[in-house]
Amino acid sequence: MGLTDWFQTFCSNITVKDSASISMRYRAITKRLNTDFWGPGSDTAHSLYVGSYGRNTAIDGLSDIDMIFELPNSVYDQYNSYTGNGQSALLQAIRNSLIQTYSSTDVGADGQVVVIPFKDGITFEVVPVFLTASGYIFPDSNGGGSWKNTKPRLEIDAIRDRNADCNNNLIPLCRMMRIWKKKYDVSIKSVLIDTLAYQFMAEWKYKDKSFLYYDFMCRDFFLFMANQPTTQIYWLAPGSNQRIYNILTFQDKAKKCYDLALEAIERETSNPKREWAAKYKWREIFGTAFPN
Repeated sequence: MGLTDWFQTFCSNITVKDSASISMRYRAITKRLNTDFWGPGSDTAHSLYVGSYGRNTAIDGLSDIDMIFELPNSVYDQYNSYTGNGQSALLQAIRNSLIQTYSSTDVGADGQVVVIPFKDGITFEVVPVFLTASGYIFPDSNGGGSWKNTKPRLEIDAIRDRNADCNNNLIPLCRMMRIWKKKYDVSIKSVLIDTLAYQFMAEWKYKDKSFLYYDFMCRDFFLFMANQPTTQIYWLAPGSNQRIYNILTFQDKAKKCYDLALEAIERETSNPKREWAAKYKWREIFGTAFPN
């Protein structure tokens, strides 16, 4: 097994495996809400995966599935006319709808989402939204209630398009770095990983290559993250340009793994090759999902 096989196997190992179960639940949630707010029928209309799963950058073992559900404008008019926190009342209405399907589940409404926890550890977070000219607005019940803006389709499209432009290498990079985040308990939001990877791929000189260059890709991206200013507290999400705040630092852990990647590559390219020693270093970075 050579370098190409190592990273190909690694990327396969971390791909989401229970997509069928996720889809079944997504359709059930969608059908329930369509029945109550649009009329009986569709288990696909008016809903959208968002977050990591929507951007296709999630990894196996994920715990949260984010989705939005678009409501009729008449519902906005109804709850916006409330004299006190119509946003909270709207979230409760969504919760009451979903309880009809999930009567034995502890469905909760909190802040901006309705949460449906399942016994296998996966939680669906459902955000009701209303379509606007520039994206969506959604309810925030905190602080007496307000409406917030979100543009998830623009972010999804931006990641998809850049992934296509760089030989489908962006999404695997985002997934591998989630494994790194998990192993090293890195203080970086998953959406910021996607944002930095998106920026990195715009200029990376090997972006059109294949798995044979994934060692260089990881090495160079660790350096790219390590060189982010430690004083920076927000970045702009691809597509939407919405702010992603990340106050805690991640640069030191990125620099540590840049150094480990250098060691791994040195062992890969030595004469004679020290492949077992190289894989040991990659497993030090990524853990047991990387083949031994």
